[in-house]
Amino acid sequence: MTNYQEVPEGTSETTPLLVNPQAIEKSVWKDEFKILSRYSGSLVVANLLQFSLNLTSIIVVGGRGKIELGAVSVASMTANITGFVVFQGLATSLDTLCAQAWGSGNTKLVGLHVQRMVLLLWCIGIPIAVLWYNAPRLLTILLPDPQTAALAGLYLRVLICGIPGFGAFEAGKRLLTAQGIFFPITCILFIGASVNVLASWLFVWVFDWGFIGAPIAVATTQTLLPLSLTAYVMLSRGRECWSGTTSAVLQNWGSMLRLALPGLLMVEAEYLAFEILVLAAAYLSPAHLAAQTILATLNGTLWQIPFSISIAASTRVAQCIGGGHVQAAKMSGLVAFIGTFVVATINATIFFSLRDHLPHIFTKDREVIALVAHTLPLVAVMQLFDGLAAYCNGALRGVGRQAIGGWVNLGCYYTVAIPLSLWTAFHLHWDLDGLSTGVTVALILVTGIEGVALMNLNWQKSVDDAEQRNCVV
Repeated sequence: MTNYQEVPEGTSETTPLLVNPQAIEKSVWKDEFKILSRYSGSLVVANLLQFSLNLTSIIVVGGRGKIELGAVSVASMTANITGFVVFQGLATSLDTLCAQAWGSGNTKLVGLHVQRMVLLLWCIGIPIAVLWYNAPRLLTILLPDPQTAALAGLYLRVLICGIPGFGAFEAGKRLLTAQGIFFPITCILFIGASVNVLASWLFVWVFDWGFIGAPIAVATTQTLLPLSLTAYVMLSRGRECWSGTTSAVLQNWGSMLRLALPGLLMVEAEYLAFEILVLAAAYLSPAHLAAQTILATLNGTLWQIPFSISIAASTRVAQCIGGGHVQAAKMSGLVAFIGTFVVATINATIFFSLRDHLPHIFTKDREVIALVAHTLPLVAVMQLFDGLAAYCNGALRGVGRQAIGGWVNLGCYYTVAIPLSLWTAFHLHWDLDGLSTGVTVALILVTGIEGVALMNLNWQKSVDDAEQRNCVV
């Protein structure tokens, strides 16, 4: 099977790590399927575990009542769109930069890219912390229920403590994923998620700290994750990409920023659109807010699977592009598309067939359960195209074309999704069905436009661009 081999002694920073290019170019779909399966298998578990940090808060706190469920939903939403997703979007530039640098053999550059991103995220974290500290007052202006606003603001203030850890982990894990090392990240997140579940239960219920116990548990976990990752890297083969801290980390940020800002736009546009709909549901009723929270949580949970495949695809495509192997990159993209379509179809089937059972995981409120069950068939359709859109975004990251995805997402979500969703929900009185309608239409457009862009992509230009980036340390 085509794969990476051990690097011979005496290689330099520019020696290609893909030491068998003839075999790579002749790679058949079975080979790529095995590689992508190995990558995405660990990533699915890892992303579900990382997603579970906020999901645990929703489940643990949701048992205390509808107000608490709505508050933790609004807090998680605000933390995502103003903080965590900002970090994730900026860090997607490393999916291109680090994987292409590894594919070209420039191991020193992999570590430098990660260090630069950590510094960038920590700088961005300062205004985010200021925003979260003032969240109680700001959310009172935005939300109709003052108690929900007060609890959500309290959650965000506590979560400030987890900002440095989240940023360091989000950037640091790319040091391993660029090398095709995924399983240790899964193990670290498993330990972290376990600690988070235990701490949330202890703080909220056993110690009877109530609502505030949930953000304390999350912030603690987010601080432990990068410490565990650092310990692993220093004691493992992942250390070969760690070049130590030098003044070079403060130089040559141009390539990173040119990819990071469109990457931020690509990710933030979608997340913000979804979270605006959660906020809009608060103006329907507390029950609608709770139901929309459950729908968003279910959709986000299963979406982690096609999203993981998209990360695996972007990593594999970028490795091949960095090594100059265009045919292998194309084959990886095709195999990932087929896998994503199959998984997204299964997810949609699960939503439709279990629509009367899934709401019971989160609440016992009959009104909320009925609202969720009624809307899940439409969300099932959304899940199909959400998965395909995730694949397109991942493939674009792999070839360094984040700008295409950024502008397409921005246009589709904010000229189509939000206006159409709000119009159908409040003017036509479709309620939660209306909120989901606009996003579904936008996802269909995103998939179509980005799909056409990928089919007409100049792959050789992507290789040439990667060569230029990898020559600059």
